[in-house]
Amino acid sequence: MAGLIKREDIDEVRQRTDIKEVVDGYVTLKGAGLGTFKGLCPFHDERSPSFTVRPQVGRYHCFGCGEDGDAISFVQKMDHSSFHEAVEKLAARIGYELRYEDGGTGPNREEVGKRQRLLDAHKIADEFFRAQLLTAGGAEGRNFLHGRGFDRTAAEQFGVGYAPQGWDSLLKHLRGRGFTDAELKLTGMFSEGNRGIYDRFRGRLIWPIRDIAGDTIGFGARKLYEDDQGPKYLNTPETVLYKKSQVLYGIDLAKRNIAKDRQLVVVEGYTDVMACHLAGVGTAVATCGTAFGTDHIKIARRLLSDDGTGGEVIFTFDGDAAGQKAALRAFEEDQRFVAQTYVAVEPSGADPCDLRQLKGDAAVRDLIGTRRPLFEFAIRASLKRHNLDTVEGRVAALRESAPVVAQIRDSGIRPAYVRELAGWLGMPIEEVSRAVGLAAKRAASGAPATGTAGTAGTPGTPGHGQGTTPGQAGQPAAAPPSDAHIAFMRPDPRDPIAAMERQALEVVIQNPAVLGGEAALGGGAWERFEACHFVTPAYSAVHTAIRAAGLVHAGDPVAWVEGIRQEVPEPLQGLVSELAVVPLPASTPEALQRYCRDILARLFELQITRVKADKMGQLQRLDASAQPEEFQRLNRELMQLEMQRRALRMDS
Repeated sequence: MAGLIKREDIDEVRQRTDIKEVVDGYVTLKGAGLGTFKGLCPFHDERSPSFTVRPQVGRYHCFGCGEDGDAISFVQKMDHSSFHEAVEKLAARIGYELRYEDGGTGPNREEVGKRQRLLDAHKIADEFFRAQLLTAGGAEGRNFLHGRGFDRTAAEQFGVGYAPQGWDSLLKHLRGRGFTDAELKLTGMFSEGNRGIYDRFRGRLIWPIRDIAGDTIGFGARKLYEDDQGPKYLNTPETVLYKKSQVLYGIDLAKRNIAKDRQLVVVEGYTDVMACHLAGVGTAVATCGTAFGTDHIKIARRLLSDDGTGGEVIFTFDGDAAGQKAALRAFEEDQRFVAQTYVAVEPSGADPCDLRQLKGDAAVRDLIGTRRPLFEFAIRASLKRHNLDTVEGRVAALRESAPVVAQIRDSGIRPAYVRELAGWLGMPIEEVSRAVGLAAKRAASGAPATGTAGTAGTPGTPGHGQGTTPGQAGQPAAAPPSDAHIAFMRPDPRDPIAAMERQALEVVIQNPAVLGGEAALGGGAWERFEACHFVTPAYSAVHTAIRAAGLVHAGDPVAWVEGIRQEVPEPLQGLVSELAVVPLPASTPEALQRYCRDILARLFELQITRVKADKMGQLQRLDASAQPEEFQRLNRELMQLEMQRRALRMDS
């Protein structure tokens, strides 16, 4: 039984993980100052790098879009995985054994080891196939790609390879890399006969099928030779790694664009995915030998953040009968989406690959741009099955199409399609409206909606993606910002006091050692910092959080920053990350120490100036003859403050 990961283990993984090494797997980072690295943000489009990583504190922050976090949250966002999955992945990366609450054991170590061996075998096979495509034997595979408009660069981009015609080419290669036959049987890359196992893929063009994290988990193979008696396409069978109902080809390449553009384009084949991506439709994926189903929808919803605030799923199908049937199956699944669903069908019947060859990249983009709502396609498809020139044909068409219109969950769009259907049928709107209303009642009661093809009896559910978004009519308006959010608005950078306070917080968060030791800034630096009064609300809250966190974790930069983040109000957690990673103006450790001491000295001097002003006011309001002792006390305190100010200037 898997349980919750122990908090101390999560902290240990966070501390031990080198965030730069993790981010390097996705983003090209370059040095940007002492201990700071920058790159183009993976969460939004930008031309100049604003995505900043500071390994010492284990955090990243984008100064362009505001995304921030640690290694765990980065893996979550990039791989679209859960917190639990991200921690386990990072723990495996550093070889750390996690412990679980409530007697849970987490992943079985033996099973994890077996899974990793399977992944290793697939990775090596992937490399083997790609190398074979460049050999003399791979000429037929290269010819196939060239004939469909794909050059060597495209083949490399999608990892396309070639399986030699022999019976044991891959088998010998993997055996030579230390894999046993028992392990290889589990990969799905081999078939078994009387004489043992042999290569499943022979004389075929190979596409690696990868999961959302980019690990190769299976292969798709297209036959190249006439004497090949096998099917046109042959995929990996179901294995521990490969479940075809849960796999989308190209998801590893498309995931970022899907999340960014809030769009998912579903095509039918590997070459269609390649054509779309090369044509500029980087959100395209394909199913692997199965219809787009429930498990695929779960993947799509995670990537689209399918929460009713937008997003679209576009299905592309061939214009033939099989394509229309596939579209109607997709319409059945439409009920599971909140995102808007569309269909894009090329009138000539060409798929994206053929279309790109015939008319170029722009034609592929135009195909996606001319998408139609899926329910409109479903209605028109049902009408085509009837002779609308006869009364009987029109009545039969109404009976079949009314339940389709009834399933449109947007109450604003449904009446418009009632009018459209009435026009297509040439029947009175009132008659069509009654038929749609009756179909809706039947669906709501669970009674079968007779007469529909492919969509009959699917109950409608409220809240469809074609419906209103929050803030539109019928939806609650967004709540006004709270007083706390107003108080924590980003300070004005032109305010010199706010700028001074920000610089001081940057120094303390990034280099807490400057507060330690009796020699630091004349001694008692931590106590002085605690006593400081920050006037900018957001910075005051961060200052309070630093005081609450204390210096317990000051020697561990990752734990130090995380402790501060946990103490601030949630709206300010991103600000803490920002303060933790912003490059400080120093190129050497010595220069950094001087800068930190100078900034804190200026902060402390500012505090002394404020206190002196208060005491001078008290002194001026005091009657020296009536309160001589109080008068002398204030004068002594003013003198001590001035001595402290001079000492700060000498130390800084």
